[in-house]
Amino acid sequence: MTSRERVLLSFAHKEPDRVPCWCGSSPEFWEKAKQSTGFDDEGLRRRLGDDFRRVFAIYKGPDKGLSPGATWRSPFGVERMGIGYGQPLTHPLAAVQTEADVLDFEWPNPDWVDVGRLRADASAFGGEYAVLGGDWSPFWHDVIDLLGMENLFYLMFDRPELVSLIFKKVTDYYYAVSERIFETAADLIDIFFIGNDFGSKTGPLIGTDLFERFIAPELKRLIHLGHKYGLKVMLHCCGGFRPLIPLMIRDGLDGLHALQPYCTGMEPSSLKHDFGSQILLNGAIDSQKFLIEGNEESVRQETLRILSIMSGGGGYVAGASHDYILPETPVENVLAMFDAIHDYRSN
Repeated sequence: MTSRERVLLSFAHKEPDRVPCWCGSSPEFWEKAKQSTGFDDEGLRRRLGDDFRRVFAIYKGPDKGLSPGATWRSPFGVERMGIGYGQPLTHPLAAVQTEADVLDFEWPNPDWVDVGRLRADASAFGGEYAVLGGDWSPFWHDVIDLLGMENLFYLMFDRPELVSLIFKKVTDYYYAVSERIFETAADLIDIFFIGNDFGSKTGPLIGTDLFERFIAPELKRLIHLGHKYGLKVMLHCCGGFRPLIPLMIRDGLDGLHALQPYCTGMEPSSLKHDFGSQILLNGAIDSQKFLIEGNEESVRQETLRILSIMSGGGGYVAGASHDYILPETPVENVLAMFDAIHDYRSN
């Protein structure tokens, strides 16, 4: 069975020959792992048994340079500084008052994204792996950056029509970019992979009523776009967001990625019992404690424990509880996790 067949069978909630594997990593850990094992990028993915590969369009928008201290600029003009993508330095729409203020904003052009290499990149995998594609589409985060988080929540009550318009304009960009990607190479892509973090350690960042009003319409648009091209749609979502899962399932989402078992409401057995037959679950092997603080045997035992809970009936992809395995994580522990996944048999 190929990796692609294995993953798609799991999306169909059937048990494949083995549980599919997913490996996400910080760049720092990935370089450390390559140096430790002696593998190149593809060799390391094969050593881990990663059943997924990913293709990217390339953003080639206008180069406006960065302000002093800034390290990155979003397509919406938000500059950031700090570790990783850092924190926003400004909120360009913080003073928005009218619909005209929103419409007159300098929104990015989807044509700035270059899709020229997508077919060649996806074809290189030869149909062996489950291929992820489409734009990451973090519309929730972009609206937070444009308005400021506290201001956003005030405006949801004070000026809901403006907030809805901003969400629509942000999602319009991502929709158009992904549509260009899928027009170019949807026949070589299996999964539309998007990311928005709606949870914290103690629960959702937004209640179900506000999620219904502002988030669900945009998420549903992206889900329908993926389905229009025959793709599964999987959402990366950090934290505890259990109350939102039924709404995501209702709107047609096919998979949830990087489940974090130490967050409120995200206990693996409960998620599997309540949602495992309705949506693919991805992650749940604790990368905060076991992968960093444990040893090879404790990682192996925890991996087998999670697999015994999650794998029955399909609908599960095994991987770390966050898609950004940190550089302080011992390489031998990550290898032990993937070896245990490959060794596991439900019967």
